[in-house]
Amino acid sequence: MTGETIRVFVVDDHEVVRLGLRAFLGATPGIEVVGEAADGRSALQDLDALAARDALPDVVLMDLVMPEPDGVATTALVKKAHPAVDVVVVTSFGEAHRVQGALEAGATGYVLKDAEVDEIVEAIRAAHRGEVHLDAAVARVLTRSLVAPRRGVAALTARERDVLVLVAEGRSNREIGRMLSIGERTVQTHLGNVLMKLELSSRTQAALWAVREGLVRL
Repeated sequence: MTGETIRVFVVDDHEVVRLGLRAFLGATPGIEVVGEAADGRSALQDLDALAARDALPDVVLMDLVMPEPDGVATTALVKKAHPAVDVVVVTSFGEAHRVQGALEAGATGYVLKDAEVDEIVEAIRAAHRGEVHLDAAVARVLTRSLVAPRRGVAALTARERDVLVLVAEGRSNREIGRMLSIGERTVQTHLGNVLMKLELSSRTQAALWAVREGLVRL
């Protein structure tokens, strides 16, 4: 890849950010900005048009918070339609759930907008080399989230979640046992674990929690 020009496409709903990135990257040796878009829908359309001309970029710089659709959904759609294109997220948001969402969608880099501009270039080059580049602050947040105790739905086993959903649907322990092919005492044990893990005190609270979290619809 030595001496190869990396083609970059910029997606951000703020014009000043797009202009700044174009200006900086355009003056960076070995990088060529081949297009830009202000939202996810336009980005997908433009990338399809570039693909039709066999002119896809190597790397897409992707903002997260933008319309039609957001950056995580757009990243997933880009990777589905154009698997060879790498996506590097450049955003103001470094919360663990956003980082995890972007990486799960297929991003190979995550840089905060307040990082040094040279780091964006390094993230682009790393992605082109097939490497994952995380902003140092983002890496710390992600590491803390990985070592922190799991909470909410993530803390439940698959069977505990099954029991919770059936409780929220108004099923009795006997019905749940029959549906899951387990004994009523086992159902009661799973429900007790659910209440403990979610810090709830009753079957009714568990049912309301499941509805609120979207596990079931009444």
